[in-house]
Amino acid sequence: MPSHLLFISTLLFGMLMAVSSSSWFTAWMGLELNLLSFIPLISSETNQFSSEASLKYFLTQALASAMILLASSAMVAEIMFSSYLLSTALLIKMGAAPFHMWFPMVAEGLGWLQFIILSTIQKIAPMALISYTIDNSYWLLIMVISTSAMVGALGGINQLMLRKLMSYSSIGHTAWMLAALLISESLWMIYFGIYCITSSTIALFFYYKQAYHVGHLISSAFHTTPQSCIMFMSLLSLGGLPPFTGFLPKWITIQELATSSYSFMAFFLILGTLINLYYYLRLTLSSFMLSSSMLKWQFVQESSVSAMTMIMMFLNIIGLMISPIVYMVY
Repeated sequence: MPSHLLFISTLLFGMLMAVSSSSWFTAWMGLELNLLSFIPLISSETNQFSSEASLKYFLTQALASAMILLASSAMVAEIMFSSYLLSTALLIKMGAAPFHMWFPMVAEGLGWLQFIILSTIQKIAPMALISYTIDNSYWLLIMVISTSAMVGALGGINQLMLRKLMSYSSIGHTAWMLAALLISESLWMIYFGIYCITSSTIALFFYYKQAYHVGHLISSAFHTTPQSCIMFMSLLSLGGLPPFTGFLPKWITIQELATSSYSFMAFFLILGTLINLYYYLRLTLSSFMLSSSMLKWQFVQESSVSAMTMIMMFLNIIGLMISPIVYMVY
């Protein structure tokens, strides 16, 4: 739709404006443009929770934006702890724990395409801006990384709704991205790029299957062996299991954390990843081991199934091809 293209273009423009700004005021303007462009995309969804999700998202982001203005004014006046207030506002915007409460609730009211934007593009500007405050809010970030790793792991164990499960997975990966950002911005870009490929692949798979519950992965017309294998590979890559693509950035991050005297932080990250792998395997094994009869009204055209399979294979192949190149360059 033309309106969707307009809102997506202004959303990307607001993100680029915030990232490339030279003052906190213009960064705030970019974040606000990004916010106001994403709300119509949420409201365009036809499910019954879209209006509730857009309201929750607006209230949370408006609170964080007000905190950014307050913190930037306090920084000009050289008031103590203003950098901590600014970092807290940016952490609220990206949905990092313990400021994550809004993220699963908003994700529940989104479609899968909107969820891809929320978990990838919407994290770019806050993370790029928080890189300017690392030196002044070091201990806050240490606490947030450890908390996000454990919340993202434990929160998804008992989840049966796929969007909430993927939102807790995104919170766990936010901890890894913040840890990579503590080391270097180039490592953060490597991790974020590979995370975008793997998470988008899984979200597209769920979108084409119209799967919103764990049970939908079992009783589905898309239950074929190639697609089950692709979902298996994508989920294990997102979990960071070798030799899949997602293992590479986690391997580099663990090496850098160990050499930078952050071993205690690496412990929480690895422990959270192991728990994440548990519920990723629960999704894939149920799809492999359990099957259901295909009903007549579940018929899906073979062309759409083949197109979805080709898209997912293409994204996985891209990840596998760039992994050794990225490692050699880094």
